[in-house]
Amino acid sequence: MIRLFVPQDLAPGYGVILTLDQSRYLTSVMRQAIGAQVLLFNGRDGEWTATLTETGKRGSLLKVDEQVRPMALGPDLDLVIALVKRGRVETIVEKAAELGVRRVRLTITRRTNVDFVKLGRLDAIAMEAAEQTGRLDVPAVDDPQKLAEILDGWDPARKLVFCDEAGDARPAFQALAGSQAPAAILIGPEGGFSPEEREALRALPFVIPVSLGPRILRADTAAISALTLWQAAVGDWREG
Repeated sequence: MIRLFVPQDLAPGYGVILTLDQSRYLTSVMRQAIGAQVLLFNGRDGEWTATLTETGKRGSLLKVDEQVRPMALGPDLDLVIALVKRGRVETIVEKAAELGVRRVRLTITRRTNVDFVKLGRLDAIAMEAAEQTGRLDVPAVDDPQKLAEILDGWDPARKLVFCDEAGDARPAFQALAGSQAPAAILIGPEGGFSPEEREALRALPFVIPVSLGPRILRADTAAISALTLWQAAVGDWREG
């Protein structure tokens, strides 16, 4: 059944007006007619069935029927990723949503060579990935922020898994054994972290340096690999 994310509250009998893009997708692309059922979620009220009751040039109207899944969240996991080229950062956001990340924090490091990103585009990618994967929330994508500022405001209760390509950290799966949420994974830019950044990160008590193997990985590959290892070692993959 088609799943759509909507911002409105969901409860029996409530009406939900879709955006024009959602309406076109539902009626023109998926060719759904009056009476069709879809699944709705809003990140707060769980998942609900709804019936298409009206269509028109202004959009489509759905009537909420019944809840099929109560609200539930996955592990409390963030991804802190240095800005990279547009295509790669879009892939990272999409895969982070698929792999259960709650929040993507974009960061600027000394070797970051990208200074512009379309947050609206990244939000749309995260929403589409959430719709397709069956999760009940959509990960937030934060405005880019300097790494030093992020670290200065860091909650020490949240462990920061620092993917250190220098090669002298413990293997990620081994280093993560026994850890738990809340956590975050830090991936650097294509040029890697500077020696000063690496030294500063390793000096912080909440940082867990890890290695992703003997090869230098691109940022998108590193992010997917680290998230996969974390979910397998610590996250909700152990429950499936």
